[in-house]
Amino acid sequence: MTTNIPAGYVTRRPRADDAPRIHELISLCDVQVIGKADMTLDDVADQFGDPSFDPKTDGWLVHDATGRVAAWAWAWRKGTSGNVDVDVVAHPAVPELTGPLWDTVTGRAREIAAGLGHERAVVDIALYREDGGKRAVAAARGFTAATTFIRLRADHTGSIRHPALPAGVTVHDGLTDEVRRQGHAVEQAGFAEHFGFAPKGYDEWYDELASSASTDWSQLAVARLDGEPAAMLLGTDAFLGDENCGYVRRLAVLPAFRGRGLGRFMLRGAFTRDAGRGRAGTYLHVDANNGTPALDLYLSVGMRQVLAIDVWRRTI
Repeated sequence: MTTNIPAGYVTRRPRADDAPRIHELISLCDVQVIGKADMTLDDVADQFGDPSFDPKTDGWLVHDATGRVAAWAWAWRKGTSGNVDVDVVAHPAVPELTGPLWDTVTGRAREIAAGLGHERAVVDIALYREDGGKRAVAAARGFTAATTFIRLRADHTGSIRHPALPAGVTVHDGLTDEVRRQGHAVEQAGFAEHFGFAPKGYDEWYDELASSASTDWSQLAVARLDGEPAAMLLGTDAFLGDENCGYVRRLAVLPAFRGRGLGRFMLRGAFTRDAGRGRAGTYLHVDANNGTPALDLYLSVGMRQVLAIDVWRRTI
């Protein structure tokens, strides 16, 4: 399953009931790097229910003789593309586990891409800007920095006035199949040119979201302009448990409808709804290399940068 694991450690496939111990390891490492835990237990548990991840082939758990989890690694396919996300998390006391597991997930990424009919695997790993140790490992294995995702936050200190509906616009929530399908279609078209995007059919998109404890379909909003789906915003509860904040997982406007203020309108609507739920703020991530308009929009509505996550890439 893996090679060159030091003596005294056992590697096995992870199970859903390992989630609490995996979460404990990830939190310990996050605290060392950025000063706080950055994943919830639900985040870890969600991975085991996601259709893009098969723990029997795509996950590795390493523990010592006492049963303590020492490392956690995975490879994650993205639709039917040749893009594969990976990660390796090793306890700071056993850095010698990092190299063998990094090679393992990279090899699995190659297998996933080949199994989907691709001659090359495009392998991505997300690294905190502050994580010098992982950045050095990535560079030594031929990865290079490809883009940066900035985490932004808007703070809500009271009620927020809901933005006025633009002329011809109606907004519909995701509690019906029709609106969910429209949201999916707008997202797929709106993100088609974005970094790391891999197209997904509706069923896979729906199953992935439905498997997550943070998904709330009432937080999917689709804006129609003169009856035509034009923009979508998908909010989730991903930051609710640890920070009492909303999270904009996706905000997309179809190319034909850009430049009409729909993105700003949808974002302000999300702020209003989050403030009305008593949430302390709203988070989202933006690709810093996707041009300035998106970042300028978020900053202009009062959001501020709180974290930078670099994506390092290697094509095999």
